[in-house]
Amino acid sequence: MARNLTQLELLIELEPIAEANVNRHLSMAKAWHPHDYVPWDAGRNFTAMGGADWDPAQSQLSEVAKAAMITNLLTEDNLPSYHREISDNFSQDGPWGTWVGRWTAEENRHGIVLRDYLVVTRGVDPEALEQARMIHMTNGYNATQLAQKRIGTKAIPSDCGFMVSVAYVTFQELATRVSHRNTGKVCNDPIADRMLQRIAADENLHMIFYRNICAAALDVSPDQAMEAITHIIREFQMPGAGMPNFRRNGVIIAKHGIYDLRQHLEEVLLPVLKKWNIFERTDFGPRGDQLRNELGEFLDKLRGDVVKFEDQRDRSLARDALRAEREGALIS
Repeated sequence: MARNLTQLELLIELEPIAEANVNRHLSMAKAWHPHDYVPWDAGRNFTAMGGADWDPAQSQLSEVAKAAMITNLLTEDNLPSYHREISDNFSQDGPWGTWVGRWTAEENRHGIVLRDYLVVTRGVDPEALEQARMIHMTNGYNATQLAQKRIGTKAIPSDCGFMVSVAYVTFQELATRVSHRNTGKVCNDPIADRMLQRIAADENLHMIFYRNICAAALDVSPDQAMEAITHIIREFQMPGAGMPNFRRNGVIIAKHGIYDLRQHLEEVLLPVLKKWNIFERTDFGPRGDQLRNELGEFLDKLRGDVVKFEDQRDRSLARDALRAEREGALIS
């Protein structure tokens, strides 16, 4: 019979799994230094030119790359909020505490290297970037509260923030990996591509840790874990939601294949659900079976939404191409 556990009981039950996965992560993680991925000579060149103020002409990034890089950086900047949420829902002792500290230190490198790269290469207006950082970090982020606000506190008990957080970060870390990897491809700069591939490799290891913890939670309390997983998938939002220009940049990112609905479905949701054997499991109770059916219906709807989105995107890109062709003809 499926059993529901309190947050403390889950932490105690899963502590051996956490310890094994912390050790696994430490054995696989590669040390790297942000300064090794920053083209410092570019900064010296701009200084030698005598210009202190930023000018849009100095940026070598396309509008697509710029939108993706800024969104990725501001997302990484909100690390204090993510640290607070993880530390509030995990224990500060033993392997849980070790993981919180290690994960936070590794994530911090991402914001450091992205900002250094953008400032040194004059990729973005540093003043506007700082203003956006202040707004986004002041607003903060709390995935558990947002999920409960959207789906109702009755759906997920208030003491199950751990399960909600673990389910969320499993998908979020993988989504971030996809976004970083594809951003590198559109930067048209081998240094930026190498930097973002390095960040994406970190995100993948982080995802594996959380995915393994959630897999163990499914074994310990399948219906309870399924509750969190189903609701997080239904209400999923990237952690950058709410940052300045997020909607505009999100449209650009989706429109140009940095992170779109098909990638969300086929590269994030479905691989993780397959890894957990969600649709093959036989240990769910009545509630778990009901949630699995609801999740299957949601995924079927999402597949239809993917087709609609791609039709709209293709029409929009065709209009953009036609407009560019006409403008080129007028100039010539």
